[in-house]
Amino acid sequence: MKNEKKKAPAKKSQPKNTDSKPLKLKKKRKNQIIIFLIILLVWWFNNYTLKTERVKLESAKIHSDIKFAVISDMHADCGGISKETIAQRVISNKPDAVFIIGDMFTSDADDEEKHIPVELTEMLIENGLSVYFVTGDHDNMDSRYLADMQNLGAHLMNYESEYIDIGGNLIRIIGIDNAYYSDTFDLRNAFTLDSDIYTVLLAHIPKYDSFAQFGADLTICGDTHGGMVQIPFGFGPVYDSETNAKLPKIRFPEMKIYDKGMFEYSGGGMFISSGTGLYPAPVRFNNRPEIDIIEVKAIG
Repeated sequence: MKNEKKKAPAKKSQPKNTDSKPLKLKKKRKNQIIIFLIILLVWWFNNYTLKTERVKLESAKIHSDIKFAVISDMHADCGGISKETIAQRVISNKPDAVFIIGDMFTSDADDEEKHIPVELTEMLIENGLSVYFVTGDHDNMDSRYLADMQNLGAHLMNYESEYIDIGGNLIRIIGIDNAYYSDTFDLRNAFTLDSDIYTVLLAHIPKYDSFAQFGADLTICGDTHGGMVQIPFGFGPVYDSETNAKLPKIRFPEMKIYDKGMFEYSGGGMFISSGTGLYPAPVRFNNRPEIDIIEVKAIG
């Protein structure tokens, strides 16, 4: 009798996991939401939070320290940082003087929007701060705005010069309102500097070579908005409006780009604020809205 081999029992087929595909889709959707929320948070932080940029300088022309606050390019009709937030930040730093550097609204703002920087200035003056302002290329033609600011007690410095006392230091403030500069522009035709008096020049639009030639101890400008989008690690703006160059610090490393911050010259320097506003759109990156606190320390 032959031994018959027993057949191994047939393996039962495992049921397919029909839930795996929906789980993968659910996980993918969750990751997409997380990425979107991170991008939204980064965007909000870069456009709707206010930075205090601090600059420290020295001078032998003063015998006690002085402090200035700078507000620029609010473009109040474009949303962004509120007047209350800006005012509170400035007031909390207790500056000796506040400089407003122009373009506080855009040229097509309505009357209510144009009044926002006036209300901001009123808050500052009510808290005992002295305000000096120049206009930019957007807000320079509105006579009502200028009158409202002056009626509050703000000092209009468009091609004006004032001597003020800060803690026993004689400080000279000069302002200009150029919306553009001709090839023959030379501030020495309008003002003569006092070599022994610390002088601050307020000018909305930067023009480094001319300002270096003029030689104020400190020149304060705005207008550039810091290029709006700054590449991390010091690679500069994505676009420079003055030279019409894209990625200028990467493509043209020999080119001097005056986008934001301090640029020294013989006997002083030009500081450019990136401003508080979001004009023309809320696309700031690595370049948050800012007010600037400039401290000048007495030496010698």
